[in-house]
Parts: sequence; structure tokens; C-alpha cells
Amino acid sequence: MQHCLDSDIKEIATLLGEEAQAFSGKTVLLLGGAGFLGRYFTSVFKYLNENTLKEPMRAIIADNFITSGALGSEVSDINGFPFLETNVIKPMEVSEPIDYIVHAAGIASPYYYRKYPLETLDVATLGTRHALDLAKEHAVKGFLFFSSSEIYGDPDEKHVPTRESYRGNVSCVGPRACYDESKRLGETLCQIYHQQYGVPTKVARPFNVYGPGMQETDYRVLPNFASKIMANQALSIYGSGQQTRTFCYITDAIVGFLKVLINGNPGEAYNIGNPMPELSMLELSKMLEHILSKRLKINIVEYPDSYPADEPQRRCPDISKAGMQLKYKPAVSIGDGLQRFMGWAQEHYSGSPYVSYA
Repeated sequence: MQHCLDSDIKEIATLLGEEAQAFSGKTVLLLGGAGFLGRYFTSVFKYLNENTLKEPMRAIIADNFITSGALGSEVSDINGFPFLETNVIKPMEVSEPIDYIVHAAGIASPYYYRKYPLETLDVATLGTRHALDLAKEHAVKGFLFFSSSEIYGDPDEKHVPTRESYRGNVSCVGPRACYDESKRLGETLCQIYHQQYGVPTKVARPFNVYGPGMQETDYRVLPNFASKIMANQALSIYGSGQQTRTFCYITDAIVGFLKVLINGNPGEAYNIGNPMPELSMLELSKMLEHILSKRLKINIVEYPDSYPADEPQRRCPDISKAGMQLKYKPAVSIGDGLQRFMGWAQEHYSGSPYVSYA
């Protein structure tokens, strides 16, 4: 199964331009390489090697496949880079030199972090510390930690769009705490290793990244909607349907993440996402109707008992910091991005009813 569009990978490389030469002749350790984002990094690195870099780069791909699914299992066979099956919550040893570390290992879907709360906590805390120890040992040029927009919790209305300086509205004992709080602690670890040991840590806070390669069993809104559409079933929208999100297409997200790694200020965090448009879930379903030229049946339902409560009501990034410091500017409109995603999903999703929360 093709996890991405070849044109998207080329687009990412084109948008990076000369900045990509930072990887020329370098070695990158990619943790979480079998996940949604990890597969894109791998494909981009492969493309850069074949088409762009003055000297070939080397990538070491690591994962333990806990939530990577069928697409993730193909990574070790297709990318041409060495693959290391390992769990980052255990200390790691890499004998060859490492120039960059990308810590994209994590459990981000609410369904899965409810199923694996301790593993979710461990990968963002123990895993981050082990990765930072490795970064310190190898004196890396850059360390990228994937935090999350979830660290802001359910933000006060006056802090939407949300800046990096907002401290968050998060419960340390709530149903989402294993994810939210572990990401916050991961950022704390990055800050300590930067201050104490000079590790050039950079933190990315992604906001609702989507695109081809999201697995049908990811249990997030767009894969859920696409699966239901394929099955000619009604879309289930939880709660009031008025909760809002902004969505960032995968090409814009990967470009942003790599800009943070290459040129972000050490010790700092950057929101990466698309601030426009901010859509309610009902508006999102109507947009899909427009794109597909098809009337969709919609059911407004109560949250399942097993769905983590305390869902943030609004989620919208202020990306002015990344725009000013990194010249980051999302290029793909929501209409274009949804069209690309749905085109891919119609080829690769089965339309089987997704497994209910249990």
C-alpha cells in the first residue's frame, strides 16, 4: 500500500529548497520511523538522497511497531535505510556518529493512549531522556522533540489562537493526562538538557496534521469520516459538533518540522500548523460534502464512555513565531488538502466499519 503521494514528497523537497543541504553527508536517527510522520520523514530523506543532496545522507530508522499498523510494517523493507527495531523507553546505543535526532516516537491517538496509558507516558518521558542522553553523547547538531498542541489543554478563549507562551489549561489527573502531561515533561527534559549540557534541543508542537498515510484505524476525525464515507454510513459527530479545529496538511507540516530542526533556536518551542480556517466538526463534514459533491448523513451522538473526556473545545495555533524566525508559511488550503487526502483514502481504505471504542 502506498503511504503517500509521490507528488507530495517532491513538494516537500521543493519547499525546503537549499535548507535541505543541512543534511548533506549527515546521519539522522529517526525515532518513531514507522509512524505516520516517521514514514514521511523517511520518504523525504530518500528523495533528497536521490535528487537533491550534494552528498548522500544516512538515516537510521527506529520503531517498535506498537501502533504503526500495516503501513508501518512496510518501512523496513522499502526505504533503503538501516532499520532498528527497538523500544525507546530502554537505553539506546548507536556506535556510528549521529548528527541529528528526530524524536517522533509517541502514541498520539486518544484511542491508543487510552489503551496504552503507561506506554504513552514512558515514551515521552523515559524515551525522551534516553534520546537526549544519546544526543549529548554524540554532540548532535540538532535534536527535534515532537510535543503536541495538547499541552495547551482546553485553552481560555482569550488565548485562541494560541501562542507558544500560553502555559496551558491541563489536568494532571484527567483522562488525557498520560499524553498531555508526559509531553509537557518531555519539553522540560529538553530544556534541562539544553541548559545543563548544551544539547541543541528544538520542540515542535503540531496542530492536527492530516494527509495520505493516516491509517483507517487511527480513530481520529478525518480517518473516521473517510472510512464511514467509503462504507456509505452516517458520520458520527460527538457532543455538540461545535468543537473546532484547524487542520494542517502533511506537506506543510513536514516542511515546518524540518525548518524547526535545521534553523530553530535551541531551547525553544514552535507551533507548527495552519491557523486557517478554524472549523467546527459540523463545518468540516459540510466541506467534505462539497469536495465529494455528495450528500452525507450526519449523526450527532454523545461521547462514547470510553472516549477520553475533557476534549478541548477550540484548537487554533498562532504561528507568527515560526513565520518570523523560520519563514514558515503553510501553502496547502483546506480544500486542496482534503481533496488529496480523500482521493488517497478512496483508493486505500476498505470502508469496513471501524472498531468501536471498547
